[in-house]
Amino acid sequence: MALAVMLLNGASFHGGCCRPKVLLSSLGPLLNNSKLYSSYRRPGAEPEKKLSWQNADFSFKKGIDYLKTQLSLLKKETQDYLKGPGGHPFSQHLLEQTRVLWQFRSQEDLNKWVISSDVEIGGKSKVYIKLGRNNQGALLYGALNTEVPRDGETQYSGYCSMRSRPAVGSFNRKKYYDWSNFNSLYLRVRGDGRPWMVNIYTDPYFSHQKDDLYSYFMFTRGGPYWEEIKIPFSKFFLSSRGRVQDNQHPVWLDKASFLTLGFTIGDKVDGPFQLEIDFIGLLNDRAHKEKFAYEAYDKN
Repeated sequence: MALAVMLLNGASFHGGCCRPKVLLSSLGPLLNNSKLYSSYRRPGAEPEKKLSWQNADFSFKKGIDYLKTQLSLLKKETQDYLKGPGGHPFSQHLLEQTRVLWQFRSQEDLNKWVISSDVEIGGKSKVYIKLGRNNQGALLYGALNTEVPRDGETQYSGYCSMRSRPAVGSFNRKKYYDWSNFNSLYLRVRGDGRPWMVNIYTDPYFSHQKDDLYSYFMFTRGGPYWEEIKIPFSKFFLSSRGRVQDNQHPVWLDKASFLTLGFTIGDKVDGPFQLEIDFIGLLNDRAHKEKFAYEAYDKN
């Protein structure tokens, strides 16, 4: 916009009074509609009085503060890297048998997770998340509704999920988890007897693997007591877009695989559900010797 105005001023200064009229007629739509492709406005909403470029924040102080914050994060990451894996000495890393990944004690801990349901595709399921009693644990609750949207395309509905946000390092770099020193997922939960699916979302190397998902079932027994659940990584199976793949392989536990962890309920039973999660951690079970629970086929 500023460039167009400068062109108009320059033309009027050098070429008399007729050139600005020609430029105004050609650049009129550009000046009147400054948003270009993002010009949609909801019916009844008031039009914005400012131009799109005027909404940008060019605060020099905020830029300096952001740079200081990111540099401090980079400094801490470098110190942790030089200290050892995960910021711990290498000897402690080798002897580590348990590690708590997520613990729910404040609203800040809840903000590391996002919830979703079939409302995104036109469904009617509802899901909420809040801190439990005495700020001990996360309470995931809602109501499942398997009514299929009447859009002529959707055939199945009725799911709710909770998913961790991807970890971000300094300067918004992707931050990966290193779970190679453990062989089991360890949780302390209290459910209502309904089954859940535990999902591990990966960050693929190729675009056709973006829907790959490692999953396994988590069965809650209900009742007033907490239960500790241990799920070996060897039990997780590979699926893509809801279909179990023929070519199965173990979960890659290196740094370049994990992106987020999630829980999904979709047992096709209408009604309320509830799941309390105290913590989510890792366990190195020395008694577990299984490498992979499923048959792997050799490619021809």
